[in-house]
Order: sequence, then C-alpha cells, then structure tokens
Amino acid sequence: MSESESVPENLHQYLTFFIGGERFALPILDVKEIIEVSALTRVPMTPNFIRGVINLRGNVVPVIDLSARLGRQASQINKRSCIVLVELEAEEETHALGMLVDEVNEILDILPGHIQPPPDFGTDIRTEFILNMGQVGDEFLILLNINKVLSIKELSELQALNPSMLETPTI
Repeated sequence: MSESESVPENLHQYLTFFIGGERFALPILDVKEIIEVSALTRVPMTPNFIRGVINLRGNVVPVIDLSARLGRQASQINKRSCIVLVELEAEEETHALGMLVDEVNEILDILPGHIQPPPDFGTDIRTEFILNMGQVGDEFLILLNINKVLSIKELSELQALNPSMLETPTI
C-alpha cells in the first residue's frame, strides 16, 4: 500500500470471517497471518474447543476451534476453512495461537461513529468476549476481543497440560 493509499486514521480495519453461518470480526492489527488448514494433531485430554496443534515452520502452534469456543458446534473443516493466526501476551511472553474459522470473508473499514459498545444483557450472560459492535449497513457485526476469547487463564491451563505446546514460533 503506498502512502497515498494509506488508511485514514479515523477508520478502523477489521478482518471478517464466518463461524456457523454468522459473520464476526477481529481488529486487523490482531491478525498475524491467515493459513489454510493443514494436518491437525489432536492433543489428548484437552478441552473440546482445542482442535489440536499444527506445525508452523517447525514450531508447534495450538489451534482453537472458534465455533466450539463460543459455545457452538465444532466446525466442520472444508475447502474454505482457514486458520487465523494471532499472538497473545501472557505473563510477559508472546504466544502464537491459531483460530479455526469456517471462512475468511473480507477486510472492512468501519468509521468510529459506527462502532458501539457491546449490549448489556445483565449479569447472567457473558459478553466479555465482545470488544464492540460494528455497524455495516443495516447489519451489526460482533467485534471479538481476542484477549478474552482466548484468555490468559486458559493459556495457563494449556501450558500446564503441555508446556512445549505454547512455545513462541518465529514468524
């Protein structure tokens, strides 16, 4: 992208993707890479939303089934399925994680005036995984808070299960 094509500072960019027929989004700055689904190795005795691990340039990277993590059915892998690679900070270390999604859609520019806080459903419904709601036309997108969807607490639990599973790959 040349300087003349740079994104205005008042726009926020989000990667949109589908999970179970619904479109979600992540801030584009949270996304490190999008890769096709390769051979996943299942790790015994891990939660059902941990789909397994992949070999990414010689490094072991855990893959979270985002559909299962959000309380839905596990994703069925098909030719459009992708792994969205993100990095999270935990205890002053950076950890790479892959998120299995049904299909990557597009990158959207959303003006700040079209971004609203998550709705308040009361105390019985967990909404901490929602960063904000983005309005695109007549549709609202759930803008995910990746640090809550893939929480540090769960990273610690993963590391307790297999400390080598969360080694930071060289990207």
